[in-house]
Amino acid sequence: MKLQTQIPLKSVSQNTIDYKSKIVLFGSCFSEHIGAKFKQSKFNAFSNPFGILFHAKAIENLIEKSVLGYNYSEEDVFELNEQFQCFDAHSKLNCLTAKDLVSKLNSALEHTKRELEKATHVVITLGTSWVYKHKASDKIVANCHKVPQNNFEKVLLSSEDISKSLQNCITQIQSINPRVHFIFTVSPVRHIKDGFVENTLSKAHLIAGIHSVIKIAKNTSYFPSYEIVMDELRDYRFYNEDLIHPNPIAVNYIWEYFLTTWTSIETQAIIKEVNVVLKGIKHKPFNKNSIAHNKFLKALELKKIALKQDYSIII
Repeated sequence: MKLQTQIPLKSVSQNTIDYKSKIVLFGSCFSEHIGAKFKQSKFNAFSNPFGILFHAKAIENLIEKSVLGYNYSEEDVFELNEQFQCFDAHSKLNCLTAKDLVSKLNSALEHTKRELEKATHVVITLGTSWVYKHKASDKIVANCHKVPQNNFEKVLLSSEDISKSLQNCITQIQSINPRVHFIFTVSPVRHIKDGFVENTLSKAHLIAGIHSVIKIAKNTSYFPSYEIVMDELRDYRFYNEDLIHPNPIAVNYIWEYFLTTWTSIETQAIIKEVNVVLKGIKHKPFNKNSIAHNKFLKALELKKIALKQDYSIII
């Protein structure tokens, strides 16, 4: 008896990810989860230098400013609730002084450009088509920072808007790194504060916009994270208590699906070796002075040395 609809696995044969890959991730909180999984397994991964960015325009702005060498000044930031903030970045970058925030923003841009120049894969996860335009500046913001809502106009990006934005992301990155491969995905997190129907419309625009880009742009792919959750994990036991965000079980499920799709069997075997070592490091013995534990530590150290020598993986 079949009790679940399943998304067909389509393993890639080219541009696969391995331990020589350099991965850059931008986007919603879902990209944070996948980025953390890469780092946990000791891949070379760099994610969200401006914090979580939910929509294409915010990601485009970060990439464009980074590639073109933009320099933030104190005119680009503002003070609210005793903190200095920037509409281009997440609140986790907030600082107590304008000088510190400007320094942090420019450092993030420089770091992003360096990572993009050597990246083999760029993963972009879009969360919503709904954006907020700051009325005074007529600019779309990445984060409202709890500025009163009457200062903004809520706008739904069309699929064409999203397509143009992503195309510019590709163009900017390829200008400094023509060989990079792009992986686009849609976050399965539902933005129901926008409304249930409005969230569905938003996701539809994202999917249509992404696929229109993939049809015409080389070195681009789509990973069905949204579809996996909507079809294979169509059950609230795979969600956190808020019934909106996928829980660790769902994240692990999608992570394993991603590895099956984007990594070779050989790389998957290495990941297992890495996880064995990491699990061993966290192991807490009953008697740390016992002969058995000392043997365990020696064996663990040999595994670490082997991973470093064979694959340049430092644990």
